[in-house]
Amino acid sequence: MNLLDISLFFIIPAIAAAINSVAGGGTFLTFPVFIFYGLTPLQANVMSTIALWPGTISSTYGYRNELAADRKRLIPLLVICIIGGTAGSLTLLYTPEITFRKLVPWLLLAATMIFTFGRYVIACLHKRFPHSKGQPMVTMFLQLVIAFYGGYFGAGIGILMLAMLQLMGLSDIHKMNALKTLLAGAINMATVVIFILAGAVMWNLAAVMVAGGIFGGYVGARMALKVAPQHIRTLVSVIGFLMTAYFFLHDVR
Repeated sequence: MNLLDISLFFIIPAIAAAINSVAGGGTFLTFPVFIFYGLTPLQANVMSTIALWPGTISSTYGYRNELAADRKRLIPLLVICIIGGTAGSLTLLYTPEITFRKLVPWLLLAATMIFTFGRYVIACLHKRFPHSKGQPMVTMFLQLVIAFYGGYFGAGIGILMLAMLQLMGLSDIHKMNALKTLLAGAINMATVVIFILAGAVMWNLAAVMVAGGIFGGYVGARMALKVAPQHIRTLVSVIGFLMTAYFFLHDVR
């Protein structure tokens, strides 16, 4: 790698990890950039996970005070995240490259729609079903589905997990962001282990990405406690729709 490559694979994961900490949607940045660089869609998906996972760990440390009061509810959720993330990543690895390439525009469209409109749909559902909070079996099943999706593709899982946490009865946005970040870290940890065991990691890129992800994740977590995320969500949604349109109009190779 030359200096430009090293800079690219440090800066992009750093920015994406910071975005994940503040508002979510970092995959909308890493995934297309890695494809434009020359990776296949499957490689780009794998390396996006590798790049962003360390950021969730450093973000979790940044949220450590917000997590202190929620330890009792964490263990079952973490177990479910590991199970779902493992199943999703194995499914991804057994998906033929040509099939995944055809799925990319649709996955991006679904993720962008979830990211942009998911919280409004959830708010409507809460009004329609006001007694849905506090049902552990429902929330555990939803988290399993979210974890599977996170292991397979992952873009937009932050919004889905915030919705699940609302169903659990949480309302403090900082605590919800902290839990969301920790659960995403568990999903990605399981996924990263599967990718490593399967030999799917491009190690010459991974070290630089990991450093960028750690840096951006911690900085983003500290920013998230001070910065309103609405503007960043809008920017990420615009990026998501633009990337979706691009991949629908161009054959992904």
